[in-house]
Amino acid sequence: TKRSVLAFMDYGCYCGSGGSGTPVDDLDRCCKVHDDCYGEAEKDHGCWPKWTLYSYDCSEGQLTCKDNDTKCKDFVCNCDRTAALCFAKAPYNNKNYNIDPKRCE
Repeated sequence: TKRSVLAFMDYGCYCGSGGSGTPVDDLDRCCKVHDDCYGEAEKDHGCWPKWTLYSYDCSEGQLTCKDNDTKCKDFVCNCDRTAALCFAKAPYNNKNYNIDPKRCE
């Protein structure tokens, strides 16, 4: 995507901080899956996903997690890899930016 990261900070019910309710579209669903993956990293693996640095390679349209020497690095990299691939396929709908929070109850 060529959009600024800020365009995703308050999108739908799950893109940005927090998350509740039903995702409003495919892009919002990508954010929910990513949130759930980070939650699993924290709860089941004892990781700090927002602070985990990992290695990856992006070449010829392929995004690959590589040389990650801990379970946390590998798990978090794959959370982000899955999200990136999901974001690449999901259309951005301007109507779902900065929506009324009541839609997410």
